[in-house]
Amino acid sequence: MSQRAVEHAVGRLVTDERFRRLFGRDAAAALRELAEEGLELTSHEEAALVATDPRLWDQIADGMDPRLQKISLYFSGKPRYDA
Repeated sequence: MSQRAVEHAVGRLVTDERFRRLFGRDAAAALRELAEEGLELTSHEEAALVATDPRLWDQIADGMDPRLQKISLYFSGKPRYDA
């Protein structure tokens, strides 16, 4: 088990809105994205992340100071980066 990899994955889930939405829609794709970035999770760690109630990630994110969040804003279907 790589505690550092788990911490990174959880950090992404609670601070990166785009990643959290992707994980909610398609956990396998989100986990592949992490693997492509060099993050190595065991199959047990992946299964534990997927088994976690997805509402938890949103609840934690909602409780965090916005300055710690990487948000994804869309205006007319196009990303906005001026927030």
